[in-house]
Amino acid sequence: MQAIILAGGKGTRLMPYTATLPKPLMPIGDRPILDILVRQLISHGATSIIMAVGHLHHMIEAYFKDGADYGIQIKYSLEKQALGTAGPLGLVMNELEDNFLVLNGDLLTTIDFKKLFEKHLSENSAATIATFPRTVDIDFGVVELDENSALLDYKEKPSFEYRVSMGINVFQKHAIQKLIKTGSYLDIPDLMMILKNKNQKVYCYQEKCEWLDIGRVDDYHVANEMFESKKSQYLTDV
Repeated sequence: MQAIILAGGKGTRLMPYTATLPKPLMPIGDRPILDILVRQLISHGATSIIMAVGHLHHMIEAYFKDGADYGIQIKYSLEKQALGTAGPLGLVMNELEDNFLVLNGDLLTTIDFKKLFEKHLSENSAATIATFPRTVDIDFGVVELDENSALLDYKEKPSFEYRVSMGINVFQKHAIQKLIKTGSYLDIPDLMMILKNKNQKVYCYQEKCEWLDIGRVDDYHVANEMFESKKSQYLTDV
């Protein structure tokens, strides 16, 4: 199982922390969040990792080196300009396996990467999106109108449930290789919709697990609390 980790963002929402530290090296407990992800991937059967790097890439490369300390091969692909979340795949297309994981480098999760990957294979999907349930609370009365502005419904401070992307995906190489142009900007949501509109199967994976994106300061602090309280769920070797 090959994993591509997107680790090139500037992490502007986490400023000033990320002014001198790339977001994937932000500490969760006693180690960088990217270190946790790498160890999880290895425990779930990953055999090689490519890190798509950009902002402060030298610090990430200095920390992980060639992966020998982890017992896995780690390579790096440097973005000289922002390419979105799917565009970086164009730089490493020749190195991609027939099916591969793509995930953000700033996630705290207990998802079983191996089960996700195997489900993708069994569904024979062009792409698979790992999803997570989210509830959004609205602090206002929500009014629903008809085409004549007459009241249809009125709900006071409702809650809405959605399934959101976890920033973890699996792709078939042959399904996407003609859709990504080397050096061109493309985001994964746009790539998923291109596949769907071409009648390619895009499967949405569901699993009961923990998940949090540390992109915001508040979420970063929550992630630290989650990790410290349930450390053994995130890493089996602690």
